[in-house]
Amino acid sequence: MKKLVVLTGSGISAESGIKTFREMGGLWEEYDVMEVASPHAWENTPELVMRFYNERRKKLFEAIPNYGHFGLFELEEFFDVQIITQNVDDLHERSGSTKVLHLHGELKKARSTTDPNLIYEMDNWELKMGDTCEKGSQLRPHIVWFGEAVPAISEAAGICQTADIFVVIGTSLNVYPAAGLLDYAPNGIPIFLIDPNEVYTWNKEVTFIKEKASVGVRRLIKILKEKYLND
Repeated sequence: MKKLVVLTGSGISAESGIKTFREMGGLWEEYDVMEVASPHAWENTPELVMRFYNERRKKLFEAIPNYGHFGLFELEEFFDVQIITQNVDDLHERSGSTKVLHLHGELKKARSTTDPNLIYEMDNWELKMGDTCEKGSQLRPHIVWFGEAVPAISEAAGICQTADIFVVIGTSLNVYPAAGLLDYAPNGIPIFLIDPNEVYTWNKEVTFIKEKASVGVRRLIKILKEKYLND
């Protein structure tokens, strides 16, 4: 079974009502990133940070996966599918995908401010000041903020090196270190990029599917089945 590695960004969840960050009307037009998504913000205005992520989390609890997510799960019948996502939502998991690595954390989890190994599943959307871990320290969103290390990046790079087919969906490839994962894909393997916008891919030979995720994943499935399952 061929290894299909998929790198996803906010574009795959946009059709589920999850706002992207950089497009017109996106979250960065509403908020200064350093005021809501940085260690400095957490230190100086934790209530604002909490409110920002509570708003995002509330919308996530109401959201449902779209065919961009469900289609990737369907591909598990034919390929060894490993998803690496920049997204903090759980829509891949809710669509059924069994191998999902989150680079930037998970919105439905909280973690201790003193012990990063203490991570808790949240069953509702609200995290409050005064909510503490078992050691008595304040809980924070389980999110990798700007200026923080990305702990999962080495594991992600290793996964990319094992790919037989590499797919990029809904990401501008502008956010590092995640954008650099394309460089770890073995030379000569098929690479597909699904996005309605122009995305620069620096010297990689890529098959572009210029569609939103739900449409693009349908086309991808058709291409992959014709190429790999009809031999």
